Amino acid sequence: MVGITNKIMLAEIRRQQQLSQSIVDGQTSISTGITLNKPSDDALAWVQVSDIGRAQAQQSAWQTNVSYGTTRAGNAEANLEEINNLMTRAQELVTSARNGALNDTSAAAIAEELKTIRTTVGELLNQKDYQGVSVFDDGQSVLVPVSRGLNLAVVGTKQEISENIDVNGTSMSLDDILGKAIDAVEGGNDTDLASSLDAIQIGQNRVVVERAKQGVRADRLDVIGTRLTDVDINLSERRDTLESADLTTVISNAKAQLLQLEAAQSAFARINQQTLFDLIS
Repeated sequence: MVGITNKIMLAEIRRQQQLSQSIVDGQTSISTGITLNKPSDDALAWVQVSDIGRAQAQQSAWQTNVSYGTTRAGNAEANLEEINNLMTRAQELVTSARNGALNDTSAAAIAEELKTIRTTVGELLNQKDYQGVSVFDDGQSVLVPVSRGLNLAVVGTKQEISENIDVNGTSMSLDDILGKAIDAVEGGNDTDLASSLDAIQIGQNRVVVERAKQGVRADRLDVIGTRLTDVDINLSERRDTLESADLTTVISNAKAQLLQLEAAQSAFARINQQTLFDLIS
């Protein structure tokens, strides 16, 4: 009989401990607004939240890649715009050099400015950001994963921008074109100047086309970035729905459990005050 009584008392102690823990969990849910703290709270919801967590981690990685790509795309657009402006200035200079009244000093000044333009264009094409990453890719565009199964080239290559430009049947680079313009200005031959001016215009057309292509890349990154943000919001809302506490229900349950615990503790205290003879009589 005493053994049975001891088992009953131990069972009651465990029940009260469970009630106490349940009350603590309820108080935690009330303070944090989250009811799903462990798998036993709701196994199905726990699995769903785990899946959502993994999806959010992947979304975060893609968003980081989009941000990285957007930064590179912005740098590329800025450099292409500057190269375009420099090519426009080169046209103006060569046009000025075709003025028959131009003296040697003025021609030399134009040639020097063209040399500066040539150097600056080369620097813009080979520029690196503060992390040492080239503004333009070299040889082949690097593909950046921005979504499941989707990898994007976020910038063009230096070669696409500045090389293999068809100038009246001759393949030239921007550097070649500007070098030809410098030679023409220094030589003073109008035929050469006219030819170099035509080459500069053709070279600038290439830059304009690449600038437009870069704009398309940037726009696509913006669209994907917006979509990723929308998906992340949906995932967060779904997770909040699964994890969030119904405060009215939680508070009601906590109060009921507290009353049960108080009643159990009171009864348990009275039982403990009885003697062994009281329990077995």
